This record gives sequence, C-alpha cells and structure tokens, in this order.
Amino acid sequence: MSALPVVLAGARGHGRWHVANIRRLERAGLVRLAGICELTPLTEQEAGGELPEQSADFGALLDSTGARVAVVCTPIPTHTDLALTAARRGVHLLLEKPPAPSYAEFRRMADGVAATGVACQVGFQSLGSHAVPAIRELVAEGAIGEIAGVGGAGAWVRDEAYFRRAPWAGRRRLDGADVVDGALTNPLAHAVATVLALGGTTRAEDVTGIETELSHANDIEADDTSCVRIATARGHRVTVAATLCAQRAAEPYVLLHGGSGRITFWYKQDRILLQRGGHGPEEYQYGRTDLLENLVDHLTTGAALLVPPDETGAFMRVVEAIRTAPDPDPLPAAAWHRVPGESRRVVPGVDGLVAAAADTLSLYSELGAPWAPRTEHALNEVGAR
Repeated sequence: MSALPVVLAGARGHGRWHVANIRRLERAGLVRLAGICELTPLTEQEAGGELPEQSADFGALLDSTGARVAVVCTPIPTHTDLALTAARRGVHLLLEKPPAPSYAEFRRMADGVAATGVACQVGFQSLGSHAVPAIRELVAEGAIGEIAGVGGAGAWVRDEAYFRRAPWAGRRRLDGADVVDGALTNPLAHAVATVLALGGTTRAEDVTGIETELSHANDIEADDTSCVRIATARGHRVTVAATLCAQRAAEPYVLLHGGSGRITFWYKQDRILLQRGGHGPEEYQYGRTDLLENLVDHLTTGAALLVPPDETGAFMRVVEAIRTAPDPDPLPAAAWHRVPGESRRVVPGVDGLVAAAADTLSLYSELGAPWAPRTEHALNEVGAR
C-alpha cells in the first residue's frame, strides 16, 4: 500500500497536534504530509520535518498535491465550507470537532459530504477509545443493571489569555457568523459526545429535549461555566456539567448510573472503574485507535469509521440548543475571584458542583448554586433526520 497524501488545513494551535500525528503515521508508512494550508506559511521546525507544499488556498492545494485525505482544524465557522471544498474534489475528511457551529450548517456539511460519496470522520478522539465498546459490552451483559442515566463532568482551568488565543475565542458570533465557542461545545465537547455515545444517544432523532444553564465568569460572550440536561428517546436523563473556572484542573469523566452499579470512564485516560453489588471495585485500562489511522484503515481495508457525521447528530442538537439559548449570564463579581499571579478566574465551589451534577443528574440551579442562571428548556425544533 502506498502512503496516502494528506493535506492539513490549520497547522497552528491545536493543529500542532495534527502535524505531530500525521508525522507519526508518515513514519509508519501510512500517509504522506503533502501540503499545509495556513495564512502564514510554517517553518521547517513547525512542520516537524521537511516542508511540504504550502498555500492559503485550500482548494488549489488539494488540486496541486493530489490529496486523498484532508484534515480540517480551522476556526469553527469555516468547517462546513472547507469540508465541502474537499468533498467535491473526492478528498476524504477528518473534520475537527465541533463539526459545525449550528445544526443547519451541520446538515449542509453532512448532506453535502454524503452526496459526494467521500468518507468523513469527526474528530471526537475519545470515541476511538477501546473503553467505549468495552463499556457497551458490560452494559449489554447487565453488569450494572438497567441504565437510569448518564452524567458527564469537566472541571478545567483556563487563564484569561485562553480567551484571547484567536479572534473567535470565547465568542458566540463573529462578523455575523455563528461561532458558539463555549465550554460544552468546544473544549469539553468530548464530554458531551462521550456521554451521548455511551447512553446510546448519538443520532439527532435520539434527542427529545434539552435544558441549558449557561454562564461565564470571564469577560467573554460564550459560556465558561455551564450545564445541560438532555432527554432521550431511550427515556433516561443525560446531564453534563462543565467549567473552565475550576479551583484545580481535574480529569473529565463520564458516569453511567445503573440499577445495580455504576461505571466511571475517564475518557482522556482510557480508564474505567466498575462498581457493582457483590463485587469489589474493578479498574481497567484500555488502548485507543487514532481517528486518522481509522480513516486510513477505512479507505484501504474497508474498516468501519468510528465517528461518521450522522453519529454526531445528537451532539449537534446540543450545540443548537446552546446556540439558540439566551446569551449566557455574566456571573456577579461576588461569585468569582482572580487567582493571584495566574491571570485566571475561579468560581469557588464549582468543582464540587460539577461532580455533584454528574452524580445526581441535576442542574446547577437544582444543586443550590446561588449564581445559577435561569434554565432554558428547548424541545428541539431543528427537524431531526
């Protein structure tokens, strides 16, 4: 098998991870970094080796390099148009999360890509964890009884500079275009997608209702401290709580509540803890399949894609509910403080609230957070398909 030529759009910021990953697969003989699309060309050091062809014109670069695969890691509002630019040329895609800033843009992307017949993988790396099928098997075997609900918790630390990393950072809209760069839709989007996947709620039609509580301590448009509760066609509740204003950074996790036990999944570590009646706690560590490697495998051997677009439809319903909710409430000055010498804002007590939300499937307001904003209930008027 000859190495597949790959073009990367967006090679700085998080794109640096993709540069390193493509180089890793290049050394394994699976791909070849054929081109980089950036407004300002990369240096050899930034490119991690010999410079490939570079251009700010994505379509022209795909044509000149003969790319078979494109990795799109660009600002959120550009995802749909760039994905369609590649798809119309027959170029297969790894599209970073979130795949689009609105449900309408998501459908335009997913339907347009499907019409061309190219393969598209959405970059929820946590869904490449081998723990995901292992958990599904445990649930199917009845290890924790019938699932009553699924919680997700993400307590992260981000300094104020994080919200100045790009013109679109921390924005809900920019120059009239949707961005929706909030805690649940971008940095902790994996928590939302993984909770939905493990609850068997992946497609748009699996979602029947969404409640949102959105707020921010930082001086931004979008949310940095938020939670959502999702009603599902399966009849159980799904709650995800997140903050970028934690006292201390913690590993995000998903918690499956069963009638006779529970499973905790630390998705960045590929680690699970099984707790059930009549047994001691059981801990397991798993490997992970890289999503670009899985896409290459799909193209060369016919292996199933791990995260095709329609399997992220439920996640996009959450994005849409957050997009259409009232603008997040600024937290009162008494609800947060700056950490001396660290240029970051902390909401005291939010670490415990995030954990309690995942544990009880409750919203911040129901847990007694004095700063919790009004709850918005959305019944998903976005026309699931």
